Amino acid sequence: MTIEVVHKYDLLPGADQQAYGELTRKAAAALLRATGLVEIRADRNLLGSPHVKATSVWRTLVDWEAAKGIEELAALEAESRRYVTNVSVEIWGPSQLLTHALRPQHQVRRGRQTARMRASAADDVA
Repeated sequence: MTIEVVHKYDLLPGADQQAYGELTRKAAAALLRATGLVEIRADRNLLGSPHVKATSVWRTLVDWEAAKGIEELAALEAESRRYVTNVSVEIWGPSQLLTHALRPQHQVRRGRQTARMRASAADDVA
């Protein structure tokens, strides 16, 4: 069961963008060395606040908890407070009702849609 850890925050007015970018690259590199990390994504809010949503996907909650104890990551998180405010953290697990992603029937996989894909999608919403 994978989990998603979502950090949302605003950038402080007047924050040094170059220094913030360097800190972000260091944090990403440190996270990529952590056991159990599946992927990292970052998004910017097109409507304003919060400015940033950073999502890390982990194999298990135990893997994420172990990563929180990595000294380098803790130091980078503490340093990030010079650049960010309004920080929130959410931890998401899989839905018990919708156990996997649903996609529209017209989505093409490897150039062809199969009857099996159509039947599977119909079963998921039935």
